[in-house]
Amino acid sequence: MDRFRMIFQYFQSNSESVMNGICGLLALASIKIYTCFDFSCPCLPWYNMAYGLGIMFVPPITLFVCGLILNRQSLVMLEEWRRPQGHRKKDLAVIRYMCFSIMQRAMVAPVIWIVVTLLDGKCLICAFSGSVDPEKFVGFANVGPLQVQQLLVKVPCKDDELMRNNTSRKAVSRYLRCWSQALGWSILLILIVAVFLARWLRPCFNQATLLQARHWSNYIDIEQKIFEETCCEHSRLFAHKCILHFFKSMRQEIKLHSFSLPRQGEGAEGGEDLLRGITDQDQVNKLLKMWYYEKPPLDISQVTQRHPLGQERSSLPWADSPSTQSKFLQHTDV
Repeated sequence: MDRFRMIFQYFQSNSESVMNGICGLLALASIKIYTCFDFSCPCLPWYNMAYGLGIMFVPPITLFVCGLILNRQSLVMLEEWRRPQGHRKKDLAVIRYMCFSIMQRAMVAPVIWIVVTLLDGKCLICAFSGSVDPEKFVGFANVGPLQVQQLLVKVPCKDDELMRNNTSRKAVSRYLRCWSQALGWSILLILIVAVFLARWLRPCFNQATLLQARHWSNYIDIEQKIFEETCCEHSRLFAHKCILHFFKSMRQEIKLHSFSLPRQGEGAEGGEDLLRGITDQDQVNKLLKMWYYEKPPLDISQVTQRHPLGQERSSLPWADSPSTQSKFLQHTDV
């Protein structure tokens, strides 16, 4: 169990590792789904193209949407883009960097699906068999136009009675498969060259802007995680205090059922430190609303500022908590 807990904590603290893993799993899933898929062309006019192009492009769109949904940074980016500015200005360069990173990971599985379908050739044969010029093939020379069209749409169906003894079926199939594989290899070559140029030409541009965008995109993600963890700690302690207050008059019954309550004053100091004087629902709601509408500026030199909760607090109320500092250091070390 400890090993699984360590693995879970590692992936939880490394969003980039998680997203790369999900990206790889979606890519492998796309290949596995295609190999297990029973492709069956309808061999009917107008339906061939709809079926072939649908199999080629509808699953990639689904995989792309799944990649966006599974990527945690998609929600973080949308929240950062739509949030009120408050005391912290929005950096469009950071939002663009996050958007590009999300799109880049989400596009891997769809591109692999399209390349695999093109290299296989079945989809293109099914979609464009009725659009081939029959004059290029000798077997259709002495056949009427209407019958030619019927024969061409039957090309993907090798077991059909009309095409079983037709010598031109294999020629049309090879012709379309050749174009399909050429298109697939061309797309793959273009992608490889584009990735190569992006990696090797990147040092030629301004690296400071890229480093800043990467740093603050990681900061937004880590800040959101620490805020959620701190809210969970506060909610747990707040619920604990409410329950103790509710059962204060039932101490004897609690002892009979082997529930242990802290002694008078025990744990109060740590609890009050985490509660930060926020002791009722209205204060909690006001604090959460302030976090959304008036995020504190990225300046920790401002030690204290006036909050409308009735007392002086730091701009980041959880910043001086030892447990939170240790979590933040763990995130930054990674």
